[in-house]
Amino acid sequence: MSKFIIEGGTQLKGELIPQGAKNEALQIVSAILLTTKKVTIHNIPEIADVLNLIDLLKNLGVEIHKIKENTYTFEAKNIDLSYLYSDQFKSKSGLLRGSVLIVGPLLAKYGKAFLPKPGGDKIGRRRLDTHFNGLIELGAEINYDFKEEFYEISANKLKGKYVMLEEASVTGTANIVMASIFEIGRASCRER
Repeated sequence: MSKFIIEGGTQLKGELIPQGAKNEALQIVSAILLTTKKVTIHNIPEIADVLNLIDLLKNLGVEIHKIKENTYTFEAKNIDLSYLYSDQFKSKSGLLRGSVLIVGPLLAKYGKAFLPKPGGDKIGRRRLDTHFNGLIELGAEINYDFKEEFYEISANKLKGKYVMLEEASVTGTANIVMASIFEIGRASCRER
């Protein structure tokens, strides 16, 4: 096994740029749905889950440009909510556990979101209850189609409040915070 040996008495100096982390990147990239302004994000780890989310957002209507390695611009001004009903969306987002993170921003901005039963990593039981219970606390309604294995989340009005989560969940917290940042706007979008 590799090891580090640290010897004292030497002043440290230099610069270290850490690689972007997957879970944080998924949250930050999902948050671009909350604005129509052009957003540049640096230090995005170019790994399968993050690239799949970027592709999913592109299909949803987000204008995305890769500026250089690990740097992208995003502009979410022409969102096509009808894509959420498509088989392609169900297939793509079902492969990515992090796709649950687009629910909060979509719910906040458009009053609705859809989510197939997420897939992704197989490291054990990964509950969505924390996400959903928090969204329900804010005023969302969640319906599940057992045949299609598809969640429909809607809200006429979300209202911020104190929410006590049943379990610690960083992504659940991020999703709830993104859903609660402003009342549902009547943002322009193409719908089914």
